[in-house]
Amino acid sequence: MASPSLEDPSLERHFKGHRDAVTCVDFSLNTKQLASGSMDSCLMIWHMKPQSRAYRFTGHKDAVTCVNFSPSGHLLASGSRDKTVRIWVPNVKGESTVFRAHTATVRSVHFCSDGQSLVTASDDKTVKVWSTHRQRFLFSLSQHINWVRCARFSPDGRLIVSASDDKTVKLWDKTSRECVHSYCEHGGFVTYVDFHPSGTCIAAAGMDNTVKVWDVRTHRLLQHYQLHSAAVNALSFHPSGNYLITASSDSTLKILDLMEGRLLYTLHGHQGPATTVAFSRTGEYFASGGSDEQVMVWKSNFDVVDYGDVKAQRPPPLAQSARNLPEMDLPGPPGRDKSLESVQGQPREPVSIPQTLTSTLEHIVGQLDVLTQTVSILEQRLTLAEDKLKQCLENQQLIMQRAPS
Repeated sequence: MASPSLEDPSLERHFKGHRDAVTCVDFSLNTKQLASGSMDSCLMIWHMKPQSRAYRFTGHKDAVTCVNFSPSGHLLASGSRDKTVRIWVPNVKGESTVFRAHTATVRSVHFCSDGQSLVTASDDKTVKVWSTHRQRFLFSLSQHINWVRCARFSPDGRLIVSASDDKTVKLWDKTSRECVHSYCEHGGFVTYVDFHPSGTCIAAAGMDNTVKVWDVRTHRLLQHYQLHSAAVNALSFHPSGNYLITASSDSTLKILDLMEGRLLYTLHGHQGPATTVAFSRTGEYFASGGSDEQVMVWKSNFDVVDYGDVKAQRPPPLAQSARNLPEMDLPGPPGRDKSLESVQGQPREPVSIPQTLTSTLEHIVGQLDVLTQTVSILEQRLTLAEDKLKQCLENQQLIMQRAPS
């Protein structure tokens, strides 16, 4: 068992506000906000604090397909069927910059862990990397031969993984921009892929109703789950790396214990396909969305230790338990590779940063993000003004040329 006091996940709250199927969900860093996108072309920012009003962001001209908060939580990226990516400041004003990212539907957006770059995937069969603050195109990865459904950075930002309707998952080196490996074991379109928190393996979901886990170093298939009775649309790793949650068109969410390689829970909440699912950054909550236009927030409960507060003190259960599971040899996430003995045996002086200093630094980082975004918005408006002025001058010249001398 994962914990001596294992409890069932519980539905905490559900949000209604979308007018069509929910396509994507993501939590902010501090879990105070939850973003969702929908076929109704809108983004909603839901507040976890009760009785708080949600924000509705409009701007996209077609279905919103993907959403992702920046690591700091002060910016929010969204992609759409209108072929654009928008970067929003997730406050009441909802200002955004927009850029045409692809020549077809944008299926996926994901910030790098340093917040400096953004990876997008599209039905135009390409994966593209952009700078966050200037939205400058950096490079393109184009070996897929069908729609690319999903692209994600590794936790250390060195690798990119992509999933496609060409039935492959491709692993890319960000620096060399070369495809390191293609995983071809899926029997259908690959709908979603993500890195384990340790960065050492990936999990991919497919239209063939399966979830597969591979080691990115040996490229060996570690685990293969066939638990759903319809396509698996999305998945999310718990921050501890011990659990994986999946969302399927069979209307269920399933929670897998990766250490024991077994199904822990099947959750029935949505009427119709469950289209998206995501853990909060601490793993205390997870959110799901469905074709029923609902966003649901669940309390995990099954991992009762607060991972966010005590990750340095916990033993690496993945490395400990994996000895009994030869097919799954995941190490723990970064910063948790110390043995239980060294953690317990050596008393250390606790290093504490005053809460006020932490809060002040977080506030400064947030304000810098917002300021950069505001400058970016002003730059766009200035460019538009310059274009209009140029047009006016050209028209004036034409009028003067036509005027009788």
